[in-house]
Amino acid sequence: MSDSPAARLQKLFEGHRLTPTQRRIAHCMVRGAAEVPFLSSVELAELAGVSQPSVTRFAVALGFDGYPALRRHLREVAPAGRPEPVREESYNEYQQAVQGEIENLRRLAAMLADPAPVEEAGRVLAASRPLPVLGLRAASSQARGFAYFAGKVHPDVRLLDEGGSMLADRIDAAASAGASALLCFALPRHPREVVEALDHARAAGLTVVTVADSAFAPVARSSDLLIPAPVGTGLAFDTACAPMLLGRVLLEAMADALPDAQARLEAFDARAAARGLFVE
Repeated sequence: MSDSPAARLQKLFEGHRLTPTQRRIAHCMVRGAAEVPFLSSVELAELAGVSQPSVTRFAVALGFDGYPALRRHLREVAPAGRPEPVREESYNEYQQAVQGEIENLRRLAAMLADPAPVEEAGRVLAASRPLPVLGLRAASSQARGFAYFAGKVHPDVRLLDEGGSMLADRIDAAASAGASALLCFALPRHPREVVEALDHARAAGLTVVTVADSAFAPVARSSDLLIPAPVGTGLAFDTACAPMLLGRVLLEAMADALPDAQARLEAFDARAAARGLFVE
């Protein structure tokens, strides 16, 4: 399993019921895992956009006497020495956004050092007939992209990218047709409707696999298996390179678990060539 500072922090937070404010602090700590052991409670509060007493209560919720005890623990498990700050003064705001996404991809790569969660998700998705893929609002493009490619190797993929009163009906229809799992892409801001849809899917007996921006996202409690991939926040609208790439990684894992995936791809290529579908 990856032994990165972010991975160690994720493990520290597992099993604790955190309030929305505490999840915000936890998410902030994971994003700045290498720097956090050297921050004061005031500095961490400013970074997370919460009050200093909230940081203290957060430390107590994790089982420590207070924030100093939490920070001592983090320093014991963190690499020695405070990391040198990245010099960004030569970057303009667009370059900084790109650099932020590069760092997000590095974090994703570190997480994938332990492939077990992705491989498990791939097996769960491959076994579901049909396979509903959910993504609303900001996450709709991620769901649509996954569903497009998944349809080339999976016999029955059903895209759920529109909300409304019929969403629960479509989940019920998939479950009645034999679905055993649902894949969800969930990105901020998280629509309440997505949480409700996941709760409905689990009540219908589906195993929910979720790609979200954080292990502490609001959809976490409504998911059976959540795999996080951070979004970029350096521009007016979030960027989602890491969730998109994680979706492709899940697609690869699912294809590996489908015995006829290669045959389906070859059959599609033959049909596409016969139709002159693509310009070479």
